[in-house]
This record gives sequence, structure tokens and C-alpha cells, in this order.
Amino acid sequence: MTKGIIVAGLSGGSGKSVVAVGLTAALVRQGKSVVPFKKGPDYIDAGWMKLAAGRNCYNLDPFLMSTESMQASFLSHAEGADLVVLEGNRGLYDGVNVEGGYSTAELSLTLKLPVLLVVNCTKTTRTVAAMVLGCMKLDERIDIRGVVLNQIGTKRHQALVTQAVEKYTGLPVLGALPRMKRDIFPMRHLGVTPIQEYEGSEEAMQLLVETATEHLDLERIQDIMAPIVLKKNTLLRQAEKSKKNLRVGVFMDAAFQFYYSDNLEALENAGAELIGIDAMEAEELPELDGLYIGGGFPETSPRELAANTSFRHSVKKAAENGLPIYAECGGLIYLGESVELDGVVYPLAGVFPIRFGMSTKPQAHGYSIFEVEKDNPFYEKGMEIKGHEFRYSTILEWTGNSEELVLKMKRGVGFSRGREGLTMNNVLALYTHVHAMGSPEWVAGFIKCCRKMKFASTGAIQ
Repeated sequence: MTKGIIVAGLSGGSGKSVVAVGLTAALVRQGKSVVPFKKGPDYIDAGWMKLAAGRNCYNLDPFLMSTESMQASFLSHAEGADLVVLEGNRGLYDGVNVEGGYSTAELSLTLKLPVLLVVNCTKTTRTVAAMVLGCMKLDERIDIRGVVLNQIGTKRHQALVTQAVEKYTGLPVLGALPRMKRDIFPMRHLGVTPIQEYEGSEEAMQLLVETATEHLDLERIQDIMAPIVLKKNTLLRQAEKSKKNLRVGVFMDAAFQFYYSDNLEALENAGAELIGIDAMEAEELPELDGLYIGGGFPETSPRELAANTSFRHSVKKAAENGLPIYAECGGLIYLGESVELDGVVYPLAGVFPIRFGMSTKPQAHGYSIFEVEKDNPFYEKGMEIKGHEFRYSTILEWTGNSEELVLKMKRGVGFSRGREGLTMNNVLALYTHVHAMGSPEWVAGFIKCCRKMKFASTGAIQ
């Protein structure tokens, strides 16, 4: 019997990541097999959940994905596990409209999962009960089964809040985390540091395990988890995997780490053997049939990326020779001419004549939708694709014409003047991140182009 729960909070910064990651890691240390999920498009929290569970974390997003595809992903990945821990995002009821559309609460109804509610108790006692009671009453369909208190100052503070919550709400308090002398998750200019960039990630994980084991009632939390009904012969079955006869490179290093697990698995299921590449260390691209450059933070490693001259030149040469390349956000920046940081200009691959800079404020942050208007290597004209934007980069100089960009933004910012998508030969570079479970057209188009170029060069029959 697989059981699961959603760890939700009253707001961003409530401590749900500490609870979700710590709970997952502690349960794994007890010998449980735990499949982690992250609600929303966030890559960084998903990376920490992956490290905690020792297996892939899967994003579930009601905006990017249909209800059917979310359920298929959830049920198929949950199958065979002991437990499922799903980390919510923002506050429990926060969505894109006043009705809470696409919220964590809505996802709990879709997946029929109960909620473990995390509350930041800083400078408050009895009022915590009022906040929890408000969450219970706002939508009584939401199955809140327990509460974890965060930022507890003293034993007296803990006792007062616990008594108030249990008296007025009837819910059990299943943990109380003390105020920490330092943040468990290291922060930097763009938020939580990705695990790929943090040298102390294993030590941080050990601290989370110790904190969760000492301050969470792990046994009772497992008791309140709900059974997950795994219906066979429905949407559960993963697509039958194709024979791996394509070599697809994927930048995987400290600068490029924003990849949805479902995206990589979808490529593999479609016949791709994924070849991990370190853009800072590899001398040149290996023999490939396609290249996928995801997002990340190239601005945190500009010196190393720029210093690897031979690799940069090999990427540009591959693009000029027709290698199918799909680049998202950080990948788009890498294909530019340069990035300027603190007055220093760092040369990049030079596939597109763009000089990038960085702002201290977000230039685009949120859900997006684009319509395919012009010919490009991967998407058919007329398609409408949902995605997500998250960038601080700016365009300092670009000699191109916005009207030549192949995608029209129906929602979101895009690259320039409401448009998106730079092309050159079989390269498509854009700011928008897409999710394979919500946009299977991306996988199909990319693999089709890879096969076309591979067999055209070999003369073999597809």
C-alpha cells in the first residue's frame, strides 16, 4: 500500500521546504522508499527533494499540465513506493485568481491527498490556531490532517501554540521546529542555492535529517498519510520505451541544472540515450544527434564557461553544421555572444549575436503561453504551448528583428516585444521553459528533427 501527503504552508517562507525535505530524508534513512514530488514549476526545491529521496523528484503543475497528465505522472511514479511526499508552493490557497485556481489546495483535491500544514509561529501564539482554523473553514473539502509548527522560540512558546491549535481546531500538532541559528538552505542573490552549486549539500541534508528526526513525529505523520489507489491498465502505464538509437547531449553541471525529470525521461522513452556534458570541463562536444541545453545560472560561473574556449567553439560549429539544439533560458544565454557582469564581458558560444547583462530584479517571472507562428526546427505552426519564465537577464545589444522571432507570446514577456524563439539552422533558443507532460509536442518535434538529421547523414532508412 502506497501512502502519501502534501506538505503545505500558509505562505512562501513558512518552512514547508525544510519540513518536506527533512521529512523525506528522515523517512528514507528509516528504510522507506519515498517518491518526492514538487508542486509548481520550481527546479531548485525539486533538486533538494531529489537529494533527500535519492531518486528523481517530479514536478506537478496544474497550469502546465492537464489533470489527466498530472494524474498519470503522479500515479505511475508513485507505483511501488512505500510513501509519497509532495511539497506544495506558496500558501495553501494561493493561485492565479481569487478562486485559488492552480493552487496547492486544488492539487490536493485532484490527487485526493491530505495536507500537513506548516505554520511560521514567529511572534505569535494563540493566533496560530485562528490561522489554521481559517484554512480548515475556507474550503472544507481540503483534508488537513495535521500541523507542524515552525520558528518556535521556547518550550513555553511551543506548549502555548500546541494547546491552542489542538483545542480550537481539533488537529494534532505533529512537530515543532525551533528557530535555527542559520538557514539550513543556503541563500544567494536569486534565492535558495541549487544543490549542484552548494558544496555543503550533504552536511545540510544531514542537519535536516537530524532536525526532522528530533522535532517531527515521523510515526504519526505516516499514520495520517492517505492510501493512493493505483488503478492498473488506465493512465498508469508509461509509454513503451523506444530503442535508444539517438545520442542526445544534455548540459549537466553547476551552471545548467534546470531540467524536469519528466522531460529527461520523455526523451529516453522516445529513443534518446542521454549524454551528460559539463560545459566548463569538456574539451568539445562528443558525437551527438541532438543537444538539449536547459536553464540554470550561467551568470554564477561565467569565468569558467568563457575560459573553455575549445568547447564554446565546438558548440558554435555544431550549430552551424545543423545539429538539432534546443536551448531554454540559461541555454539561450550560453548561445549568445557574451554576458556582462560587473563591467566584465565574458565571451560565450556566439551562435546568436546577443550581448546579455544581468539585473537585480526579475525581468520575467511566471506562467507563459506562446503560439507558433513561423517555421522552426521543432514546433509545427499553429501550436499553442504553455510554459514558465524565470529570468534576471537583460538584452544589452541585439541586431536582430523582433518580427523574425518564430513564437508569439500570448501570455508572458518572451525575448523581445512580445515575441520569442531565435532560430538558426536546427537551433531553437527561447526563454520559456516547457514541461514534457504538458507539452508532448516538444519531445516529438525534437526527436523527429534528431532522427531526420541522423538518418540524412548516414543514408540509413528510419
